Amino acid sequence: MAPTPARASAEQGRAPPGRRWREVRVSGSAELSAGPDRARVSVWLGCRKVTEEAARTSVTRRIEFITHRARVRGVTKENITVTEDFSRVENIYQMEALICITFSDFGKMQEVCKLLTEKLGTSVTISPPNFYHTPEALDTLRRQVCVAAVRNTRGKAQEVCQLFGQSLGRPLLIREEETKEWEGHVDSPVSNSLDSLTLQERIQNATAYASCRVFAVFEIRGKANKKNKLL
Repeated sequence: MAPTPARASAEQGRAPPGRRWREVRVSGSAELSAGPDRARVSVWLGCRKVTEEAARTSVTRRIEFITHRARVRGVTKENITVTEDFSRVENIYQMEALICITFSDFGKMQEVCKLLTEKLGTSVTISPPNFYHTPEALDTLRRQVCVAAVRNTRGKAQEVCQLFGQSLGRPLLIREEETKEWEGHVDSPVSNSLDSLTLQERIQNATAYASCRVFAVFEIRGKANKKNKLL
């Protein structure tokens, strides 16, 4: 996981001389999760022939078929990488290729993998999908959980003020106290073999979690009017 971001704080100025603000000091927290937004699938294929041309032709045709099917399903060229390796062992020519395809739509990923299995069979080896988050998705999760913690903290302060018939004022201090990030649910059982995991279990294991605890100080304005009480 990416390193915990720097703590954020927002603070108002001090009370004017001769006046003391009445304050309420509270802490609040929030926890959010976000499923992976990308999946990478690797497809390996190879061929051994007595002539160089036959070996290259067999592999090239399958590469073109695989990349075309991925493009038809909306995968951009930038999300498809092809690595080829050619060698000769005695009188046998060997051609291998590794195709890595990155999907943002998991439904289309399943469609492509199913199609390749049906059409190419054992001539290709398709790896289980590797789910992960883009940096942008993780940044969004961090911002959302911080905002949620602040919102919960403000709600707690408002309830305290209402309990004593007071109205909540402006924030004097908002400080992010602690943030934590982890992947996979802590209560999920660990499988002995990653290959035995279902698609949903793989997604769950790759799900990112973030928690945030916030400390805040709010001004107490005074007695709440009837309108505020009704709200």
